[in-house]
Amino acid sequence: MATRARVRAPELIGRGGWLNTGDTQYTLADLRGRIVILDFWTFCCINCLHVLDELRELEEKHRDTVVIIGVHSPKFVHEAEHQAVVDAVERYQVHHPVLDDPELATWKQYAVRAWPTLVVIDPEGYVVAQHAGEGHAHAIEKLVEELEAEHAAKGTLRRGDGPYVAPEPVATHLRFPGKALVLPDGGFLVSDTTRHQLVRLAADAETVLQRYGDGERGLVDGGPERARFSEPQGLALLPGGRVVVADTVNHALRVLDLENGETTTVAGTGRQWWQGSPTNGPARDVDLSSPWDVAWWQGEVWIAMAGVHQLWAYDPEHGTVRVAAGTTNEGLVDGPAAEAWFAQPSGLAATEERLWVADSETSALRYVDREGAVHTAVGTGLFDFGHRDGAAGQALLQHPLGVTALPDGSVAVSDTYNHALRRYTPPVQEGHSGEVTTLATDLREPSDAVLVGEDIVVVESARHRLTRLRLPEEAVRVDAVAHRTQRAATEVAAGKLRLDVVFQAPAGQKLDTRYGPSTRLLVSSTPPELLVSGEGAGTDLARDLEIDPAVTEGVLHVSAMAASCDDDPSNEYPACHVHQQDWGVPVRVSADGVTRLPLVLAGMDEE
Repeated sequence: MATRARVRAPELIGRGGWLNTGDTQYTLADLRGRIVILDFWTFCCINCLHVLDELRELEEKHRDTVVIIGVHSPKFVHEAEHQAVVDAVERYQVHHPVLDDPELATWKQYAVRAWPTLVVIDPEGYVVAQHAGEGHAHAIEKLVEELEAEHAAKGTLRRGDGPYVAPEPVATHLRFPGKALVLPDGGFLVSDTTRHQLVRLAADAETVLQRYGDGERGLVDGGPERARFSEPQGLALLPGGRVVVADTVNHALRVLDLENGETTTVAGTGRQWWQGSPTNGPARDVDLSSPWDVAWWQGEVWIAMAGVHQLWAYDPEHGTVRVAAGTTNEGLVDGPAAEAWFAQPSGLAATEERLWVADSETSALRYVDREGAVHTAVGTGLFDFGHRDGAAGQALLQHPLGVTALPDGSVAVSDTYNHALRRYTPPVQEGHSGEVTTLATDLREPSDAVLVGEDIVVVESARHRLTRLRLPEEAVRVDAVAHRTQRAATEVAAGKLRLDVVFQAPAGQKLDTRYGPSTRLLVSSTPPELLVSGEGAGTDLARDLEIDPAVTEGVLHVSAMAASCDDDPSNEYPACHVHQQDWGVPVRVSADGVTRLPLVLAGMDEE
C-alpha cells in the first residue's frame, strides 16, 4: 500500500447543531472506525446540489463503512437561519447527517475555500484527501475501497448502521413547490419539486385535480401514473397548449400534453453537461445541466441553464438546442450574448422586447434584448446582497429565483432569500437606473409568481402553497439592509503571488494528454485593477500573479479544470473524468500577507 499523506482531522463544530440524527450530537470520536466524508455545501449553490446527487450511489453502496456528513456553510444571510437549513435538507432529500455551521467554524478549521468541497477522513481520524468542485465521486469511491481494504487488514474498520435518522414525513398537498403556470382554463400547474411530480390545481389554487408522475425520482416517459421526474422546476406553455417542463435533476426538458396526460422527453440525455461536450445539435443527443426555468420567446424555448451559468434555447420545430448567452464563467458581466457572464440563472419572464432573468447567485435582475445583448437592471456581483429599495443602481436583492412581467412594463421579482416580492420599474428617461420597491413581505422563500387578473399568485416554496395577493398600489416600506458574504478574506502580499491549483489524479488514472493539454486555468479579479498581471486563460495549473499594492482588497476569480483517464495502456478507450471548480477568493492586501495561494482541486496540498 502506497504511503498516503494525512493530517489529524479537526473537530466538527457548528452552533446550529445536527440534523438527521434524531437529536443526537456527534463528535469525530463517535465516528472512529468509519470512513467519513465531509461535504461542505450551501443550499443556494447549484454545484453543491450536483454533488449531493453524485454522492447518492456511493452513499448507498458503502452504507456500512462510510458516513457522509453535510457541513452546511452559508453564503447568504438567509442560509444561516436554522429553519432554512432544516427546509433545505428536506427539499433536496439529503439522507445523511448534516451539521449546521452558520458561523463557518468548521469551514475555517478545515481551511475550505469553495463550495462544494469534499474532505475524506480515514477510520483513524486523519484527513487523507480533499476535493473541490464536481466530478470527484469516482475518485472518492476508489479511495474508499482502498481505505476499506487497508483498515480491515489493520483491524481499524468498523462496519454497521450509520447515524442517519430520517425525519418524520409531513402531509401537505405540495412539498417545496418550485414554479407555477396559469392554464387556459384558469387553473394552475405547479412543479411539486421535492415529490418529483407536477400537480394540476383548480382556480382556487388549492384543490388538487391531477398529479403527473408516480412520485419516485427517475426519467420515465408515459402517462400520469407511469411518468417519472427528478426535482422538476420551470414550466412554460408552448403554442398549441402543451407544457414544457425543466426537469432539473434529470438534466432534461420534458413536454406534458394536458389533454392525454402523456409526458415526453424532448431535450437532454439524462446526463449532466461537462466542459468539452457539444453545445448545440439534435436536442435528444446533447447533454444539459440543471435547467431551472423555461420561457417561450422569439419562437424558441429559452432555458435558464443554472448548472453552467448560461441561457440555452430549444427549437421545437427542428428539435435542436443551442447556447444562446453566457460563457460558463460565473459572474456578472454584461455585453454581447456570447461574452456575457451569468451566475446560476433561475427565473425567466418574456415580453415582446426583453427576456428578463433572475440571476440568483449575483442577486441580480438582468435581461436580454432582441439584439442579443445582456444588461443588468439590479445587482452588482457575487458578493453583495441585501434588502434595499430605491434607485436601481444601489438597490439590493438576495438570491432571487423568480421574475414576472407586469402589465405596466415593470417586473415583479420573487426575492427568495428576503422572503419578499419586489418590483423593478424601468426608467422613463435614458440614463436613469429605474426604481426598486417592495410589494410584499412575510412570504417564505418565494420562488415564482404568476398574474391572475388584478392579483398575483406567489409560489411560497417553504410554506408549501400558492398565496394570492392583490397587487398593491403603494409599495411596502422596509428598513434597508446590505450584506457581503461573511467568508474571511485571505491576507496576500502586494507584488508577486504564486497561484497553485493542486490536482492529483486519482489512483489508477493519469492526466489525459492524448489530444493536447488536459488542464485549463482561467483567472480574473474584481476589481480588474487588483491584478497587474496574470489574468486570462492558460493550460498550466500554476501561475504567477502580480497584485497591485494600490488596491487594498478584492476578489480573485479562479476557474480550473482537469481531465484524467484510466491508466491502462491495453485499453484503447479508457474511461475519462472531468474535475472542475470555480473559486471566488476574497483577498486583502497587507504587508504580512502570503505569497503563495494554494487551491485544492483534488488531493492534498503538501507544501
